[in-house]
Amino acid sequence: MDTDLTGRTALITGGSLGLGRATATALYRSGAGVALLARREGPLEEARDEILKYDAPEGAAVACFACDVADAEQVTVAHAGVCEALGPVDILVNNAGKSAAGPFMEVSDEDWQADFDLKLFAAIRLTRLAWPHMQAQRWGRIINVLNTAAKAPGANTAPTSVTRAAGMALAKVLAGEGAAHNILVNSMLIGFIKSDQVRRMHEASDGGQSLEEFVAAAGTRLPMGRMGEAEEVANLALFLASDAASYITGCAINMDGGLSKVV
Repeated sequence: MDTDLTGRTALITGGSLGLGRATATALYRSGAGVALLARREGPLEEARDEILKYDAPEGAAVACFACDVADAEQVTVAHAGVCEALGPVDILVNNAGKSAAGPFMEVSDEDWQADFDLKLFAAIRLTRLAWPHMQAQRWGRIINVLNTAAKAPGANTAPTSVTRAAGMALAKVLAGEGAAHNILVNSMLIGFIKSDQVRRMHEASDGGQSLEEFVAAAGTRLPMGRMGEAEEVANLALFLASDAASYITGCAINMDGGLSKVV
């Protein structure tokens, strides 16, 4: 299976921690030049240094850019920096986001706008910047990292389930427009995965459990009896980013160990 990404440039938002970092590692080890975008310089530099410890084909590289992807101007500046450092973007992984959720009547206009700026408009703006190069070379990959609430939203999940659903719809629109140019666009819908978000959930809990105990207990409630690993998500992202997935576009793939009741 051909997952060689030598000569490709990948931009990953939310790239300093968790799923983004694992995905960046997988793409780097397959030969890509990888740009990590996140707000804080410290975690970005730590992620870059850790990723560079892995063996990778000649030409693979990692660069990091401090950027609040909810800010349009910062997105434009960061994209220009990526292109200058690593070359035009061939692979875009829209991974930035957080699970901001609560009862509908408690979500303010400011909360709604912040969530749309972070999760939807960041993806729109970065896609707009990367698209011309992908179209000109007739090769591109865009992956929107969402969660299973995009297909099956529940009560008390606004605004995140709504913005995730919008991200899934965006991917479908782009897939339809990109297919003729060999720009393949897909979504990954994540369930419970060991990540920095799970660590924050553990810190907010009052169970008196260690992180390992918290993860194990949560895993027993899932169909596979365990939480997923960030590296498992990264394997799917690598596949979708590569020529191995050359006829897959417009899909929203559940990556949840069988959790979602919606296919």
